[in-house]
Amino acid sequence: MGSIKTGKRFFNLNIGRKLLLGYSTLILLTILIAFFALHYLDKLNSINESITQKNIPIINASENMIESVYSQELYGNRYYILKSNKMMELFSNSQIEFKKHLNILNELLTEDIEKVRKIQSIYDEYNTLFREWFLSEIESTSDQKKYDKIIFEKQSQLIAQIQGIYNQANLDQNQKNITLSLIGMKAFRIITIICIISIIIGIGAALRITQSISKPIVLLKNATHEISKGNFDHMPHIKNKDEIGDLAHSFEEMRKRLKNIEEMYLDANPLTRLPGGIAIENVLKKRINSTVPIAFCLVDLDHFKIFNDYYGYVRGNEVIKKTAEIIESASKKFGTKSDFIGHIGGDDFVIITSVKHFERICQFIIDMFDRLIVEFYDKTDLDAGFILEKSRSGIKQKFTIMTISIAVVTNKGKKFKHHIEVGEIAAELKNYAKSLPSSLFIVDRRRKNSKRTKS
Repeated sequence: MGSIKTGKRFFNLNIGRKLLLGYSTLILLTILIAFFALHYLDKLNSINESITQKNIPIINASENMIESVYSQELYGNRYYILKSNKMMELFSNSQIEFKKHLNILNELLTEDIEKVRKIQSIYDEYNTLFREWFLSEIESTSDQKKYDKIIFEKQSQLIAQIQGIYNQANLDQNQKNITLSLIGMKAFRIITIICIISIIIGIGAALRITQSISKPIVLLKNATHEISKGNFDHMPHIKNKDEIGDLAHSFEEMRKRLKNIEEMYLDANPLTRLPGGIAIENVLKKRINSTVPIAFCLVDLDHFKIFNDYYGYVRGNEVIKKTAEIIESASKKFGTKSDFIGHIGGDDFVIITSVKHFERICQFIIDMFDRLIVEFYDKTDLDAGFILEKSRSGIKQKFTIMTISIAVVTNKGKKFKHHIEVGEIAAELKNYAKSLPSSLFIVDRRRKNSKRTKS
């Protein structure tokens, strides 16, 4: 329930806030990643600094002190044998070097100062033994060995103390290296997890925002396409409370208004969905007032009422719809985009086209109608060539297979003052055409008084 409410709240946000929410989430995750990265980096730097500033200097000082002890022993032995001032100088330099590194340990091992003092004490004793040895006059080999043994023992004790500090510093460094590795792995895992979460949230937010924007836009686009085809009942259900929701609301108001205007303007026939009487009059008025020659074609089915009474209104409606399809096909095949097709009602249709195309249009309608109308009759009636039905006078008589009559009125070479004139002439021609036995179209040529019939 919580996630559903959150989703609804998200869709109720405007587009700017949705984008801000998405970016804010990513920014917070980026800050979190940076925090962990800096936190662990600080730890790593602290440990590295401890190693470089303490452990490594202690290890180096310890190694140098041990080397100084061995050097001091070497030069002391040579001095005792050679009594050379040069050897004494080197002996003294070894002492100075030892004390220099001992001072380093003294500065670094503040927590283990007792160990440094002990080394200092042993070293002082070590130097005292050398002084005594240098001043003594050893006459026998046994006395020499005695001194060698005492100095060696003190040296071993001194080196053991220094080695202990070296080992401790080396062990501490190894532990710190392990800690560095563990911290690095931990930091990598945590940052990786946060990055994955960030990516998932980022993709989720992007999909959510995209869905909340693109889906309604696609729905509105499809609705626009449907409305452009005249389907005014197609309206997507958009729940957004953002700018797109406002656009959808405005679109719905526009759709309703367009539908009302379309219905008022076209007065569409409910059966064929073709424009009705009001639209026909409006279009005819505009075409007559223009300077472009037009052909007004009034189409009527002969014996349709008899057919409708005989077979019923359902089959009659099918004939009307098929006739509308034939007329639309004819206009599409031989006419132009500016052609107008209307359905006055019942079996009466209107085509307003150019004077260049009406003949082919009319002839196509006649040919197609005569070919297809037979499909709507029962076989027995079709074989007989007629149906037996009461006429308007109530007397049963034979009615032949339905035909189609087209009356054509043009303004070529003449000017009509009113659209009613066109309708009256077309009605007169239609009545005359219906009196003839076959499907045909008649053209109003008052001067030439000519007519065209089905070829």
